[in-house]
Parts: sequence; C-alpha cells; structure tokens
Amino acid sequence: MHTHMRSSHLRSLTVWPKAIRSSRIPSSRSFTTTQSLFKLTALRRQLYEWLEGPGSVFKYPLPKTTNYLSAYDQRSGRLKRLETHLKGLSSTGDSKPYEAYIGVDNKLGDLPIPKERFSDLKPFPLNDKFVSQKVLSEELREEIWKRVRVEGQDIRTVSASLNIEMNRVGAVVRLMEVQREWERTNKPLARPYNRAVLSMLPQTLNGTDTSSTNQYHESINDLPAHSATSPQIFYPTSESRSFTRRDAGHVFSRDLLPADDRIPHPELIESEQERLMGLPWEERNKRQQERNKREIKSREDQSRIREQKMKKTLTVVKPTEGGASRWEWRFKDIRTDRAGRDGKAREGIGHRYGVPPQDRKRGDVRIPTSVE
Repeated sequence: MHTHMRSSHLRSLTVWPKAIRSSRIPSSRSFTTTQSLFKLTALRRQLYEWLEGPGSVFKYPLPKTTNYLSAYDQRSGRLKRLETHLKGLSSTGDSKPYEAYIGVDNKLGDLPIPKERFSDLKPFPLNDKFVSQKVLSEELREEIWKRVRVEGQDIRTVSASLNIEMNRVGAVVRLMEVQREWERTNKPLARPYNRAVLSMLPQTLNGTDTSSTNQYHESINDLPAHSATSPQIFYPTSESRSFTRRDAGHVFSRDLLPADDRIPHPELIESEQERLMGLPWEERNKRQQERNKREIKSREDQSRIREQKMKKTLTVVKPTEGGASRWEWRFKDIRTDRAGRDGKAREGIGHRYGVPPQDRKRGDVRIPTSVE
C-alpha cells in the first residue's frame, strides 16, 4: 500500500518538469506554471521609456503653475505654451532660448513663463470636456476675511471689488472663522494636504489694487432663474410701445421684479452707465462709495426699526440668579384674525411650527365625485 502511493506520487511529479521546460525563463520555484515577472510587455516598456524621456519633467514639477499632461508636448517634454511664445518671438527677430525660462530640473529661469491657456487646464487626456476650474488662493482668502471681519466691509462690496460671488465670500468668511477657532483650541490642521492640493489646481491670486488689477475669478451678476419665468409666453405688443424689462416681468407675474432689480449687484448697472458717460475712475469710485454708505445706513435703519417693533410686542422673562428656573421665556402679543381665511398666513400663531396636512383627515373626501 505504501509502495503504490509512492509510485503514484512520482508519476504526478513527472508532469511538472515539462511545464517548467516550456517556460522561456526558468523559475526558482519548481512547482509553478506562473509566467515570470521579468518578462516585460510592450506597454510596460513604453511606459518606462516615456518616464525616462518626455515624462521626466514630472519628476520635478514646475512651480507656481499646474502640471497637467495636456500642457506638455508628448515627444519633447517641453511646455507647449512656451514653445508657441518662443516661435512668436523668433518671428519678430527677438529669439530667446528655452533655458532662459525653464532651467534644469524644471527650475524657473530669469524670464517669466506665459500664463496657462484654456487647453493647458485639462488634466485628463481622454476627457477633453473636463477643464479644471480656479480656486481661491490662501492670500486671497485671508484678504476676504480681513475686509469683512476687520475692516467691516459688507459682503456685497467685497464681492464687487474682488470679482467673487457673494455666496462664496460668505462661505470663505465662515470657514476662516472655523479655521481660527481650531487654531485657538490647538486642533491639528491638514496643512501638507492643503498645500499639495493647491499646487495641482489653478488659483486666483490676490491683487494689490481694488480697481482693475484683480484677476477675474467668476461671474458675479448672473440672473437667478425664477419659477414664474418657466412657461414660454408669446405676448403681442405694439411696435410703437416702449416694452421694457419691467413690462416683461409683469407679463410673467405682476409681482415679478425686473432683471435689473433681481441680479445680485444692481449697483453695477449705475457704475457701467457712468463709465459709458465718460466719467473718470476716481469720480465713479467716489459715487459708488456714496451709494454704499447710503445702502448701509438704510439697512441699519431698517434693523433698528425692526428691533424697536420687536421690543413693543415682545415680553422677555429672564431667569433670576439662584432661581429654580434657568429658562428664558418670551411672550409675544398676537391677533387671531391675522391667521387669514384658511389659518395658514405667516402672521398667524403656529406658522413657524407648520400646519398638519389634511390628506388623512377622517371624512375628507379626496376623490372627485363629479366632472364638470
């Protein structure tokens, strides 16, 4: 019995040397048929050739700019926009070497390289539709927080002066407050991750002049879509009639404001009209500051009137020191006839907490009983 098992075991071993001899490169493991990893495929060989050739520029990324594949030539490994710039200089007779802009190991030379083009901001070679969008730099975020929290400027003014949308300005201020709170409580911040991500993205830098040298970041005066403008309406009107934007808004809804009043920055319309009139920048800036002051004063007056009205109708009972209650009670005078005919008006009591739905009320017939 023992001899039979041994012979069968030896017969099974005689199959493996044939498989081993069939492999091109012998392996040190005699009991395997896996192909050797030393055999390089054509794709792997091309990859290493590219890494040692044109792809070697990515070993030392170019500072202060993105380093996407679309920005470099796949054969020479040189920056496309710089090559185009040098060709333009050579046509005018002012030729300069490539090394004057980018030196060894992608170090910046004495001359500045051209700014990134639209085609240079495509990080995925197989997805030509995706373009990397700009983000705010650290310095610009600090400037936004300083203007709002330290200098006391309103968000609308900061948005118009820095070409940044108002919602983004408010988000930056809130996030900067969270960051400073974390720094006060010694919470760790992901600084290396932040630097690594910002180095791979195009950034909007902070300008020194608030008039015109700031970089354009995004559109700040887009008209928000209103639900009343969803239907398509053909409205006949006389050719001799002056049909304005206010008239167009009234066609959709009587309460719809014109586009000039619904945009985020309606004050820019007056600034543009003054620019078309030929007024100098100093005069336009002076008028804009006066308008901003009037707007701030108007908001402060409205807030003061609202607080005075609240004090007349609201009674506050604060907890006493050492008392049994630690809650602050607020009593507000209300009128029951302000709830409206259906009891759902905003001035009615309980509006903040909602109104229970009537779809499951007993005895309420929801199915139509007749067709008219």
